[in-house]
Amino acid sequence: MIYDVSEAQFEVVYDALAFGQACMMSTTLFLFFRLGAVHEQFKTPVMIAGLVTFIASFYYMRIFESWDNAYEYSLTEGNGDGSYNTGELVPTGRPFNDSLRYMDWLLTVPLLLMEIVLVMKLEKGVAVKKSTTLGVSAALMIILGYPGELVMDSDNLDKRWATWGLAMIPFIYIVYELIFGLKGALESETDERIRNKIWWATRVTVVSWLTYPLVYIIPMLGAEGATAVVGVQLGYCFSDIISKCGVGLLIFQITSAKSQQAINDATPLMKAQGVVDA
Repeated sequence: MIYDVSEAQFEVVYDALAFGQACMMSTTLFLFFRLGAVHEQFKTPVMIAGLVTFIASFYYMRIFESWDNAYEYSLTEGNGDGSYNTGELVPTGRPFNDSLRYMDWLLTVPLLLMEIVLVMKLEKGVAVKKSTTLGVSAALMIILGYPGELVMDSDNLDKRWATWGLAMIPFIYIVYELIFGLKGALESETDERIRNKIWWATRVTVVSWLTYPLVYIIPMLGAEGATAVVGVQLGYCFSDIISKCGVGLLIFQITSAKSQQAINDATPLMKAQGVVDA
């Protein structure tokens, strides 16, 4: 569906999407360039965090292009010197394709949960099981929520409420697992500094995720047309930056701290074996 937007509405979404893309790209570069500073044992979660923001960078570029192509300025009469004044902002007839955002989430959200699981002190089998169940739940949540995202008409918002309710079932399960299901793994961390960093990573993920269902219901709270579209876009941009870039940087901090801990733990043994000078 195509909506008329004001110049201010167009520009604020334009700027938000550009800012989101810049955040994703810069975080990707940072994580990949700093990969060498992480112990081999902990490189996988950093790689996954970088992959999350890399995929998001691509989709933000496409979403930005779609928004830019959906509107244009009409031209007024010429000034007589070959120049023209811009007129009103009008739709081009090419609808804004926000479905790209769900394609992004379908790939990145399961990976985001996986990177959190992999920095925790879990047995390999348990980590694989947790990653699989959380990843499948995340994919199910996105698939269930997608049909309702296409509904913006105030006369059909009951369908949006229905898909919101269905998507909240796996959403609640994921939040529960992050807070309570992984509590044992969190408490098993002996280094308080590392434990605090992991605690922050899980809580930042939960808090940022709680904004998604709130943004989803903006059209159900009375916002209509362009106002609803703009509100949803701004909300999702904010949530994505926190949950992907913010958590990705926390993952790097956790793996850096664990790398240093691994070096400290190995040093006495290496000295005893004569690998390094005592």
